[in-house]
Amino acid sequence: MSAVTGARTLRVGTRASRLATTQSQHVADLITRELGEPTALVEVTTEGDTNRAPLAQIGGTGVFVGALREALLRGDVDVAVHSLKDLPTAPADGIALAAVPPREDPRDAVVARDGLTLGELPAGSRVGTGSPRRAAQLAALGLGLEVVAIRGNVDTRLRKVADGEVDAVVLARAGLARIGRVDEVTETLDPLQMLPAPGQGALAIECRADDEHLRALLASLQDRRARATVDAERAVLAALEAGCSAPVGALAEVAEGDDGDELWIRAVALAADGSVEIRRSASGDPSDAAGVGHRLAGEMLADGAAELMDNQ
Repeated sequence: MSAVTGARTLRVGTRASRLATTQSQHVADLITRELGEPTALVEVTTEGDTNRAPLAQIGGTGVFVGALREALLRGDVDVAVHSLKDLPTAPADGIALAAVPPREDPRDAVVARDGLTLGELPAGSRVGTGSPRRAAQLAALGLGLEVVAIRGNVDTRLRKVADGEVDAVVLARAGLARIGRVDEVTETLDPLQMLPAPGQGALAIECRADDEHLRALLASLQDRRARATVDAERAVLAALEAGCSAPVGALAEVAEGDDGDELWIRAVALAADGSVEIRRSASGDPSDAAGVGHRLAGEMLADGAAELMDNQ
């Protein structure tokens, strides 16, 4: 296929970590293979890469996104690739979410010493995570584990297990798969035990909103089912963020029903210590994915999720 944007090489902005560059190279290869466009990766340093304080103290997951978006708006890059769970739910001026390609397995995974599962770890074992959502759900399981706050890229976190600093870590299975370390997983967690972050396992491809030609090109990379699931999950998060600062997990799937595709979604909001949880599910039409998620969040707020904010 000949390049349809002319001779220019599309500059794909990425964070410099191994996982980020692997994900961005995957998208760059997809652009070249499916659209016939030459690409080149451009590394961009974000605050989340340089500031080692807990994410909640420096602005949450959005700290990984801002610098890439600024590079887009300056014209330093043409495309930005993010882990979709890192995107703030509020729209960004001048930025378009052009496509969500096919999604990896969204579940969380355990990498523990001696090949153990969570249930096999002795009480008092140290489990590392940087996620309040994971920490709350680990506490809710009632296994007597000590949750230890950690930061760092995937390789750094896995090394903490190998060095004995912690007995296990909980990570996104998708990230381990993308960097070729999924064989180290000792347990993939059932969503009944731990619901993933909204958008986990999916990638976001962004470009400038006023670049209509590129937006149209990138739109052809969209996976319809993946976009519906993440739109529903992010709608839950957006609605709960407005009235609840509690850790939130959500997972949607599109399944074939008697009358066509159906969207199913489960979500949970928890007290930080896991002592209280509001867990609900809903279904609806994938074409109204955001609406399904928003209505589910409304039910959760009405059922007490809003009160969890006062207990954080």
